Amino acid sequence: MLNKWKGKTWGTLGDSITEAGGYQPLVQQALGFTSVINYGKSGCPMTAGGDRDYGATTHVGRMIDPSLDCVTIFAGVNDFRLDKPIGELGSKDVFTFHGAYATLIEDILTKNPTCRLSLWTPLQRDKDQYDIFYVNAADHRLIDYVEAIKQIGLLYGLPVLNLYAESGLNKLTLPHFTSDGLHPNEAGHRRIADMVVPFLLGL
Repeated sequence: MLNKWKGKTWGTLGDSITEAGGYQPLVQQALGFTSVINYGKSGCPMTAGGDRDYGATTHVGRMIDPSLDCVTIFAGVNDFRLDKPIGELGSKDVFTFHGAYATLIEDILTKNPTCRLSLWTPLQRDKDQYDIFYVNAADHRLIDYVEAIKQIGLLYGLPVLNLYAESGLNKLTLPHFTSDGLHPNEAGHRRIADMVVPFLLGL
């Protein structure tokens, strides 16, 4: 398959899993990106508001380099953990998950319409009682944020990498791929990269 990414630039938006910088070098080595800019903010959600507002992906993403060839958004697990309301598809209310995500996408693509933007779902998790069955204070399970991302992808014609459904990380394998049931270890970042490489090549 032709490698369209050799010599191109990539910006990664997300939370602590992105900020850790574990999967990016593996993908860069495989695909030949000349530069990778890591915009990850640990502990922060997509959605605005609250004490993590400073690092909300919807804000951070509006300050990224507008000339990037590839931009990936890997968010949602902290929205679940911090009880962020999902809201309605089509909303622009940045204090809801739908609105924050849509506002970010529109900002990125208005400034940089030729960039290849993709949306990645959260991985499954099992930490601090927040597992895939837990219902948060906003009355959502983690899968609800995953479904929201899939809907947003369809709305904007953007590809979605469904790590929740296809990574193979679940309650049985999380001890092998993570340090704590949430944060990937070396094997976990390798698994992410192993999915990202063919995904990006297929865009």
